[in-house]
Amino acid sequence: MTVIKINAITVAADSGDELAKRFAARAGAVDGQAGFEGFELLQPTDDRTTWLVITRWADEESFQSWVNSPAFGHGHRSEAERSGEPAPAHVGMSSELWSYAIAGGSGA
Repeated sequence: MTVIKINAITVAADSGDELAKRFAARAGAVDGQAGFEGFELLQPTDDRTTWLVITRWADEESFQSWVNSPAFGHGHRSEAERSGEPAPAHVGMSSELWSYAIAGGSGA
């Protein structure tokens, strides 16, 4: 059964573009992970400052395998860090990880 993981990241009002830029820089980093089914970065369209990172996994074990893999640590380092430079300042002020299973919906 597909498992949905949502990382709700709260950023400063002027930091959303930087968050999107950082996600774009590592696009595709998780695509080859076993059990990975898809990813979306959702930008708020109102005055909220919480962005949602939605990932879909074949099962909880697939998600946990990725979290505990070297690829997870590598993918969560900045481009600068991967090149040996100092880490840039964090964009997120806080984050929460939410877990869901699909309970219904539409096939469209």
